[in-house]
Amino acid sequence: MKREVPLFITFFVGTLLIASVFIPPAESWGENFSVYFDIIAVFAFFLGGGNLLRIHLQKVASKRPDWGYSIVTLVAFLVMLAAGLFKLGNPGGISGNLTTAQSWFQILFQNIMSPLGSTMYALLAFFVASASYRAFRAKNRDATILLVAAFIILLGRTPFGTMLTSWIPPQYDLLQVPNLAIWIMSGPNLAGQRAIMIGIGLGIVSMSLRILLGIERTYLGDDR
Repeated sequence: MKREVPLFITFFVGTLLIASVFIPPAESWGENFSVYFDIIAVFAFFLGGGNLLRIHLQKVASKRPDWGYSIVTLVAFLVMLAAGLFKLGNPGGISGNLTTAQSWFQILFQNIMSPLGSTMYALLAFFVASASYRAFRAKNRDATILLVAAFIILLGRTPFGTMLTSWIPPQYDLLQVPNLAIWIMSGPNLAGQRAIMIGIGLGIVSMSLRILLGIERTYLGDDR
């Protein structure tokens, strides 16, 4: 029964949601179930927060490697949680808007979270640049096509690319670098994106059917 009950619930709810999309009289079923999902998500937040506290407290208590970062994580989590739950510094009190400029939550978010996010994206730019260098080396025909297309798109986004081919007559404006970059993005690139999305859609459908029919049971902790 420990396996059969979750499998039955998954099949029942999944079938009901599918029916709510394709059968007009059942459209309200999906809306009602979305409310239940929100309720379940609330409990998931409690479980996630409790799990975070448990893992990092154990790490600090046993002084595992890099346990100092766990202290930073715990302090940041508890301070932001208190600022959001009790709306510290909010002129409207506990009933005020959470995003008020004077509230601690908004001040911490704007002065700590936003700069940290910008720093992270700036660091990612260096990794993207190094990965692009490795990927764009013209080792074969496909890599050469990728390199040329990337160069045209990058050049088409700059004023120098516009100036470089501005002498081309209007009847051949497709050969101008900015227009050529637009054609690559709206033509071959879009075709590739649609092919990838079709593949993703087929994968989602097949995995969903496996879960609904009970073939895929890894979410129950069963490898079979």
